[in-house]
Amino acid sequence: MKKKIKISVNNGKVQHLSEVLPLIPTNTILCKTLTGIGATYGEIRSARNSIIIEPNRPVIYGKCLDPKHRDDNLLGVYEGVYTKDVVNYILQSQNMNKKIKILTTPESFYKVQKAFEQVGIDIRTDGYFLLLDECQKIVKDCGYRKNISLPMDFFFECQDKAMVSATPPSEFADSRFENFDILIIHPDFNYQKTITVCTTNNVLERTRQLLLQLDERPVFFFVNSTDIILAMMEQLGLREQSAVFCSADSVDKLKSQKFSNAHENWEKKYMAKYNWMTSRFYNAMDIELNENPNVVMITDCYIADYTMIDPYMDAVQIIGRFRNGTSNIYHISNFDERIPVRDKRDIITWYQCNKEIYKQIETLKKIQTDPNCRAAYNDTMGVLLYNRFLDDYGKEDAFKIDNYIHEELVRVMYHDYTRLYQGYNECGYFEVTTSNITYRYGDYDRLKITNNTLPIKDIRKRIVDQLEALKGDETEMAMQYRDELRHIDSFIVKAWEVLGKQTIEELNYNSKSIREKIILTLHEKKAKSSDVIKMVYNSFTSRHWYASSFIKQELKRIHNLLGVPKSKAITAKDICQYFEVTEKRKAKERGYYLISPKFTTE
Repeated sequence: MKKKIKISVNNGKVQHLSEVLPLIPTNTILCKTLTGIGATYGEIRSARNSIIIEPNRPVIYGKCLDPKHRDDNLLGVYEGVYTKDVVNYILQSQNMNKKIKILTTPESFYKVQKAFEQVGIDIRTDGYFLLLDECQKIVKDCGYRKNISLPMDFFFECQDKAMVSATPPSEFADSRFENFDILIIHPDFNYQKTITVCTTNNVLERTRQLLLQLDERPVFFFVNSTDIILAMMEQLGLREQSAVFCSADSVDKLKSQKFSNAHENWEKKYMAKYNWMTSRFYNAMDIELNENPNVVMITDCYIADYTMIDPYMDAVQIIGRFRNGTSNIYHISNFDERIPVRDKRDIITWYQCNKEIYKQIETLKKIQTDPNCRAAYNDTMGVLLYNRFLDDYGKEDAFKIDNYIHEELVRVMYHDYTRLYQGYNECGYFEVTTSNITYRYGDYDRLKITNNTLPIKDIRKRIVDQLEALKGDETEMAMQYRDELRHIDSFIVKAWEVLGKQTIEELNYNSKSIREKIILTLHEKKAKSSDVIKMVYNSFTSRHWYASSFIKQELKRIHNLLGVPKSKAITAKDICQYFEVTEKRKAKERGYYLISPKFTTE
């Protein structure tokens, strides 16, 4: 059953959830619609024992440090907090007659269970309210967080329970939700935020251009890749003015790259001019600032498809982190036309077909009596795609099905820019403006060049094509890209600079032939440089005859003196490069009569 509860603005402030809903009812999926209206706050302050499952550690860390909760008897349970700590907290709370308020990650929930078992309390029946905050994370993250859905079986066994999110999934595959009521908070005012969706073929350059337009307020970048973050900080020249907020492992990774201003938890004291945040900080966390920052979300489909932003589940949550509001909001993204365009029905059909294949092989395995045959069938089943939907016990996980459907639908949005615009418009949270800028070279061009699976000849062909496209472009962007290509393959860049595309193609991209041609060409250019010509004309005069032995010796001396590269052995005939000559003998000695110079000198 669906039910709506109206929420309004009073005296310029949005009503808190507790003003319209004093207690979250059991067996409810609460769609609060807006972030920051106090769903978790209200549960913490409620007159009942509560266990709140939060998506990750930074959320819990922030709430436990928040002065608003100084007197709320909070305990955060995550990595580094042990069952014995929870037991001590329960006993102490009981002795002090305080309500139990535990915040835990899904992965650490088992420690909470064990602690209650040790003190003889059954969470499921003894008057404890289990609240799953930001429930969309179960769907979004179960593809890479192996244990995020572990508490769910226990969750459904609890008498008093609810799930809450501003952006819950539209539906769950798990049939156990069929008896849940859906409670929708309905704002009676316009809550849309203006966002500029910046579509491009070159994320780095579009970001560089955007930064030139922004005011002096702090900038918060949301990019779910520390590799991209590090690269962009370097290439945009922001390293010294940046702070990065990411997982503990990524903090260590960045420190190994000599970047020390990286943190596992958000605290205002760490804030810099430019703040980079991974998906760990997209949900539930409160960022309270005295000024409204600029927010930039970044997606690079080619380097890391896990940077794809879901307009509904990600963008809404990201903007909701800033409790006092934001200034300008941007989403910069490229696109990949290789992504197959499928609707939900197609995606479900793919899942069902893979399930059917798995079940057929499983049936064949069961009727086999030969252990070797059974082992072979086991091996076959182990590599089937359907395995992605199974838990560690071989049981189908409904949340993994939801995760797959959701991920594929989001991927489709990044096939082309019109689909992303449509996604933002349909989610209803944003007033969308668009900006599309296409550059002469883009992220897909980079991808083609850095594709290590291709033969080196193909990569070099692509580099040469890119250099040809850049010909005549002396902008900073073009020069930076040329430097990038030089870093990838300095040999072929030098070859193009010296020989040009036509000659390289005539040599069929053969490294030995190209190297020889470079030597010959550089020699010829150097040998005909103005300094060499002046030295030759200083040593030789027109209308004079010179012995071949003298010519050879003198040209060698000049070449060595000026550092002319040797392409071949110097001979007397090389004088023909500088003079019109006739070959003439004197007293049986070979030589050349120099008629006139081929070049003019000052």
